[in-house]
Amino acid sequence: MDYIRITKENIDKEHICCAMSGKQCLAKKEWLKQRFDEGLVFCRSVERGKCFIEYIPAETAWLPIEAEGYLHINCLWVSGAMKGHGYAKELLARCVNDARAQGRKGVCILSAEGRKREFLADARFLAHEGFSTADVSDCGITLMYLPLSPDAAPPKFKPCAKHPQTAEPGFVLYYTDQCPFTCYWVPRVAETARAHGIPLTVHHITDRETAQNTPAPVTTYPRWSAASPRHSANTACRSIWSPARPGPSMQDISSPPCWTLRGMARRPLPSWTCPPPATPRTSLKCHTARL
Repeated sequence: MDYIRITKENIDKEHICCAMSGKQCLAKKEWLKQRFDEGLVFCRSVERGKCFIEYIPAETAWLPIEAEGYLHINCLWVSGAMKGHGYAKELLARCVNDARAQGRKGVCILSAEGRKREFLADARFLAHEGFSTADVSDCGITLMYLPLSPDAAPPKFKPCAKHPQTAEPGFVLYYTDQCPFTCYWVPRVAETARAHGIPLTVHHITDRETAQNTPAPVTTYPRWSAASPRHSANTACRSIWSPARPGPSMQDISSPPCWTLRGMARRPLPSWTCPPPATPRTSLKCHTARL
């Protein structure tokens, strides 16, 4: 497969795989434009489809991790007709070779314990390619890494991501413009919450400092429930919006697999109230809208 690197010079005329057109595409492209000078690389297949890798120096990644000297893979996505041809291995090899050329300690990426979660890298694939687990958040999100030297210290989550907590009542949603699907789903889940009287606080993270101190191991699209200290930190919309089972309790909602807000929009809601919030642990500088 031939690949093309998206840059500030060609991004306005090239598609970016996960968002072909519309507002989703524009928001994602603007986010990318601001990251290119920070070392972000976006490489996709010349052939049109879902086949690309996006990575950035870990020091400038929008994640609460400590991974100095590493490259962090924001997204590695090969799907549809592109699957089964070895393209994911080729894209990963491009990133690893780039890390070596830059004199980096290694490459890191987010995954999850247990079954493959949508919009997170497949831990089995990564292990097959030589990655191992560097750290695990309380919610089951894992930080995997491939060291390029035997003495490279493994990356790790910051405490706010290792042990995520929130004191805000009801549901709390964080998101950035890194994933184009948030442009579609955030307004819809807000509308659903408002229509059904569900307490929801939305944090739109618009700067790196806030992203790197968010109380979640994922900043693209994590969701909190105050009902439990366990944090549902799915990376993007499809993970969060797919209904897993009917008939929740508040405890169910906070622990994956969870009964989710997309499911709420599709069927009648039960009656429930949020318990008192936990002791405040983290203060964020975010754009906030309480619904």
